[in-house]
Amino acid sequence: MTIFLIVRRSLRQHLLSTVITALSIALAGGLLISVWVVKVQSKDTFTQVNSGFDAVLGARGSKLQLVLNSIFHLEASPGNVSAADYEFIKRNRLVKRAIPIAVGDNLRGFRIVGTIPEMFDVEYAPGRKYVLEEGKLFDPDAKEAVLGNFAARKLGLKIGDTFHPFHGLVYSAANQHPDVFKVTGILASSNTPIDKVVWIPIHGLQTLGGHDPKLATDVSAVLIQLRTGTAGFGLDIMYNRQGNRLTLAWPIESIIADLFSKISWFDQVLALIAYLVALVSAAGVLVSIYNSMEARRRDIAILRALGARRRAIVGAIVLEATSIGIIGMALSFVVYGGILMVVAAIVRAQTGVRLEPWKYNPAMLWAPLGMIALCALSGLVPAWKAYRTDVAENLAPTS
Repeated sequence: MTIFLIVRRSLRQHLLSTVITALSIALAGGLLISVWVVKVQSKDTFTQVNSGFDAVLGARGSKLQLVLNSIFHLEASPGNVSAADYEFIKRNRLVKRAIPIAVGDNLRGFRIVGTIPEMFDVEYAPGRKYVLEEGKLFDPDAKEAVLGNFAARKLGLKIGDTFHPFHGLVYSAANQHPDVFKVTGILASSNTPIDKVVWIPIHGLQTLGGHDPKLATDVSAVLIQLRTGTAGFGLDIMYNRQGNRLTLAWPIESIIADLFSKISWFDQVLALIAYLVALVSAAGVLVSIYNSMEARRRDIAILRALGARRRAIVGAIVLEATSIGIIGMALSFVVYGGILMVVAAIVRAQTGVRLEPWKYNPAMLWAPLGMIALCALSGLVPAWKAYRTDVAENLAPTS
């Protein structure tokens, strides 16, 4: 109990340096946990998102660009697929379902995608289909629209509202189409990229005023469900190895995994920065306590004269450093929560995918324990100085 009283008194006596040091540890710990959680969750989430499809057929080009454009609704379309190519893949015996999509327009920054009603019959996850939160699906022959949940909330649109599409993927008021679409339905949140899309009939997008009528029957890509897990090998040979006009992006999960492996260096840089901040924070604990040792020498000598053992003094110094680490890591979860809320909001707005900040990650355990242990180790240097404090010398009169 005496050791705890000594530690509490010391922390209160050096309150300012304790608070500053604890805050630096909180920043280091919060950053360290955030880096690992974002890294793991983003990779797990994005590699699991395929909107219920196995492959994407599109114009000749990058498989990654094709997947990002068609599944995640990012990037620009690499080109068009003719109506004849769409009908051919649709009738292929290896294909269970082929859904055409057309892109190239937006509604105040939110991508407009043309498709067919069968798109919403697909299971985007085992046992889970897209459902309407309110309203009904669009009529494929009418100028109607179904909005993703996130897009509807951000655009402030509700059932019965109307809007004008804008040409291009980047919003510009000067590029407004004359066509008017009516909102007939809003999808329930699915935590997939579909949530940030404005969906209209594919024929309605193909025939928008200002579009080239020669391309009115083309589609931007075809989303494919295969009949068997191995069917993709045959299509891969036909389109990617023997053909030279179209590209089959398959399997989707592997393509996204390759993306994360290519940018793994960025995760490593962030982790290195977090580790360096952690080391600097631990060094701050050492410096804070070590610099206060000169003022404590007489107090330590008095405690020794009253019967306190050297190991008790050493234990008090190490416990003080550990206590600062515990306080800092308790605060680190506040820092972590703030960082993840901002990151999750950005990821949600850009991709439609929702990260879960408070989902358990092993970093939430090993990072605090590691930081507290590092702080305890940093207390050994000032503890050694306290251990060597000479009782007689420091009790002698100073004048």
